Amino acid sequence: MPAGKPLTKTGGSGAEVLIVLSGTAICQVHGIEVARFGPGDFFGEVATLDGGPRTATVVASTDMEVLVLSRLEFDTLVRSSPEVAHRILRTMARRLRHANAGAVA
Repeated sequence: MPAGKPLTKTGGSGAEVLIVLSGTAICQVHGIEVARFGPGDFFGEVATLDGGPRTATVVASTDMEVLVLSRLEFDTLVRSSPEVAHRILRTMARRLRHANAGAVA
């Protein structure tokens, strides 16, 4: 993905999770930066899990390589690996705490 490319848009539809392999991205909610993603980070899980609209806009801040998991691939991964499921839950809990505190993750 080239720098400057929007990867998700708030309110948009989405049924995939993106895992950052290289590069960085900025996550914005209502135009405010709330997180930065780098190698090993993931995003898009909320809309993929519940089928609702995207909750944030994520834009590549550098050229990036990402792994894209469809809803089926993501579900299969989570069901087959308790370690992955636990990491996702921990990350979502941390993000929720930061969102409630108004801090940048």
